[in-house]
Amino acid sequence: MQHTPYDGSSKPFTIGLAQLDPDRWIEPDDALEFYLDEKARLLTSMRESIFVAEAGTELAQGELLNVLTEYLPRQYPALYRREGDAMIVGKRRVALVGDAPLVTAGSLIQDDLAIMERRNGDWRLAAAYVAFPSSWSLAEKFGRAMHEIHAPVPGFGKGTRNAELISRMFDNLSPGRFLERFNWAINVDGALHLPKSKSEGVDAEAISLSEDGTFIRVERQTLRKLPETGAIVFTIRIYSDPIAALRSRPDAAALAQSFVAQLRELTLPEAAYKGLVSKREALIAALLAVAG
Repeated sequence: MQHTPYDGSSKPFTIGLAQLDPDRWIEPDDALEFYLDEKARLLTSMRESIFVAEAGTELAQGELLNVLTEYLPRQYPALYRREGDAMIVGKRRVALVGDAPLVTAGSLIQDDLAIMERRNGDWRLAAAYVAFPSSWSLAEKFGRAMHEIHAPVPGFGKGTRNAELISRMFDNLSPGRFLERFNWAINVDGALHLPKSKSEGVDAEAISLSEDGTFIRVERQTLRKLPETGAIVFTIRIYSDPIAALRSRPDAAALAQSFVAQLRELTLPEAAYKGLVSKREALIAALLAVAG
């Protein structure tokens, strides 16, 4: 468990952006090959569901690919090596020409990628390669403004203070400034590709959970503005571990207690959005067992 935002450092349903050291923009790990294999499989079987791009985004896509192909070998020379029109990623060779630049960029890293461009007065999702969505459909979000994308999220719809703050922040973001934020969710499936909505009604019936069959899904997002095109790039990295994995951590008790506190603080609409109305009490019981 590399990131634990439920430790109190990142509150749910807040913007929660923090400054990020540019050297930590992308964080490959030992699961790199597995993630890239999954991306390749999904790209072959459902390309239209995980990659979309508006006409006119080619420049931003190309700029992102150029930025990545310069960054990765410099930052991680043991994992990435440039050879002409290809990048050697571990044992695989990824051609840097021949496909959409955003697809190529996403085929180099574990993160998903989304490009926002300012159009008609709003920042809109103009291109994305999202192989591992967290309970949402790319087709439903594509082309939409940020406040429309966030409309189902309590406190983030059009006209809310959060929506206005996000728009202003995007406008004022400088290319040299990198930002990071986290989300967490609870799933009964540890798969990376989870497009089905987890939201449920406020009257959902309680269910039982097991430590091994209940997964903490952490989403690490970074955002930066590209210097040439001015597009904003989101990276979205998914980490998924069973609750049982908490037991191997020396700070397991503190993490579990903090997680319980966050669960108890969720309002009913917030819990429903996260699909936790049916799971909250069983999850709290499981975490208290971990806490001892």
